[in-house]
Amino acid sequence: MGFAVRKKEERFIYGDYLTWSDNERWELIDGVAYDMSPAPSRRHQKIVGELYRQFSNYLLDKSCEVYVAPFDVRLPEFDEADEDIDTVVQPDIVVVCDRDKLDDKGGKGAPDIVIEILSLWTAKKDLLIKYHLYERHKVKQYWVFDPATEEVTIFKLQNDKYGKPEEYKKDDRIKVDIFTDLEIDLSTVFKSF
Repeated sequence: MGFAVRKKEERFIYGDYLTWSDNERWELIDGVAYDMSPAPSRRHQKIVGELYRQFSNYLLDKSCEVYVAPFDVRLPEFDEADEDIDTVVQPDIVVVCDRDKLDDKGGKGAPDIVIEILSLWTAKKDLLIKYHLYERHKVKQYWVFDPATEEVTIFKLQNDKYGKPEEYKKDDRIKVDIFTDLEIDLSTVFKSF
């Protein structure tokens, strides 16, 4: 597993981030900039597309919304001004049920569900840095998909900490417990192509 490339050894804020080229994708985590290159693999995109389809179909005409990267999620520590926020991530998929957390720039504050699809370039960041980041910001559920093993790990917030992870295999169905009747069919998510 590799580590995402960092942008110099400096601290950055959202104000800096907004000045960077649209031809490059970066994330800021506690002021450290991480390059989102290289572009996701075809398999990664198929998984993201199928997950988005299942969530989007279910959420049609409901109050929660689902977004797919690139979608900026700003995670302020306190009540700092937007341009001073030092954490802006672009999860593969986010589900947001509080519309007050949405604006024309993306999302501000913890989504209800964050989904990341592992790659060789982002696995360590997703499993270590983002795990602690999402827990600290009280993201209710953090889902990690591993295309190589066709497994899913779900971390759920319990008393402000992620509890014991739930693990699923490629033919399982995930009951999304923040909704009454949504199940994600992993057999279609991991369908070979």
